[in-house]
Amino acid sequence: MINIYGIKLTNILIAIAIMLIAVLLAKFVTANVRRALSEKLKRDQLEILIKAIYYGIILIGFLTITPLFGISLSGLLVAGGITGIVLGFASQSVVTNLISGLFLLWERPIKIGDQIKIDDISGFVEDIHIMSTIVRTYDGLYVRIPNERVFSSNIVNYVTNVARRFEYVIGISYDSDVDKAINIIKGVIEREPFALKNPEPAVFVDNLGDNSINIVVRVWSPSSVWFEVRMRLLKEILRELEKNGIEIPFPQRVVWFANKLRIEQ
Repeated sequence: MINIYGIKLTNILIAIAIMLIAVLLAKFVTANVRRALSEKLKRDQLEILIKAIYYGIILIGFLTITPLFGISLSGLLVAGGITGIVLGFASQSVVTNLISGLFLLWERPIKIGDQIKIDDISGFVEDIHIMSTIVRTYDGLYVRIPNERVFSSNIVNYVTNVARRFEYVIGISYDSDVDKAINIIKGVIEREPFALKNPEPAVFVDNLGDNSINIVVRVWSPSSVWFEVRMRLLKEILRELEKNGIEIPFPQRVVWFANKLRIEQ
């Protein structure tokens, strides 16, 4: 019988076959689970479940082949426990990230696909791992954020609520008809299909500025189309105000002289 480092060749071949079967079985099971539950679970919940099933089957396969190499499971558990303690003391940040990842999965302040802001990083959540969270920024960059930082930071989630408000401050000249300007703005908002009726939009004079009468416009829209509506509505409001002769003034100053200016010929 051929031995390699004291291990029978047949045992090595059996171990390889078992691990291959485990990998194929894991892929088959997870593919069927994904197909069966894709419309019943949220994306992030489904991904977590699939990862747990996949690595669970791989782990079972690994534990199955350990006796073929003369490894005792009880000894392996003891050695793993000791190794875990050593690694825990040696790398506290790893343990902290692991615990933070578990809390994030339990508390679920963010989900895959959400638009979020964590400190100075904004973008879409691409994946949530046990140790880190992957965010794709609006510039298309992928950023890995340790879960310790995610869990301990203030998280802004832009899409958790189904609706989101945006606001403009539009200045019109003091010679313009304020009521007419307000009615024009309200008309543009009413024609926008994604401007929500409830909560109701608000258009009102906020203050009298140095150069203009400042009108505040507050509109709610679905979070999924918030940015597009905000950009489109502002352009339509400006176009309608200009069409109806409502002036949006440039900054200006009135200068007074204590003495009359003398112009020499």
